Amino acid sequence: FSFAEEIVTYIIQGKLTHQDSMGTSESLGRGSVQFMTAGTGIRHSEKNAEADPLRFIQMWLVPKANGLTPNYGSMCGTKINFDNQWAHIVSSTESDAKTPVKINCEANIKVAVLKEKKSIEFNLSKNRQAYFLAMEGSPIVEGEFGSQKFEQHDAAELYGEEKFKISGPGHVLIVEMDSDGQGGRSDI
Repeated sequence: FSFAEEIVTYIIQGKLTHQDSMGTSESLGRGSVQFMTAGTGIRHSEKNAEADPLRFIQMWLVPKANGLTPNYGSMCGTKINFDNQWAHIVSSTESDAKTPVKINCEANIKVAVLKEKKSIEFNLSKNRQAYFLAMEGSPIVEGEFGSQKFEQHDAAELYGEEKFKISGPGHVLIVEMDSDGQGGRSDI
């Protein structure tokens, strides 16, 4: 188990309360992002301190270097517009992209909430890969492979140079990064 990860959490529903050994304490709601550089070590807890249900997706990403200084930050979901369009919410500290969250690894995270019959495109460049997650609804993804309907919690790995069309209804997330040439789950 390594403590070096970049940890990004996206809140789908409810409020997530975070506390850590750096003195941070806050609660974040729908559409918000919290990020943490575990680096050389940090103690933290996350919990649902509310009566309402909590749903979130937490991603652990490999940082660009080991031994980074621990860090925590967040972005309130009310500050972005993801209705029927991509909201580019996370990018690398080395990227010129204007995103509210910067992390120490080469990755982009985008989210969108699509209404019925609304669609957006996602262009995957050569030597890139992406992880697509249907967090809510039943979006449809179309590409050279054809068309695939997703239900809540369904996910897919996307590869190669291709343009994808994503149609609603659905609350979707994409993590896009350099292709590692491997793909597929190796843990099952």
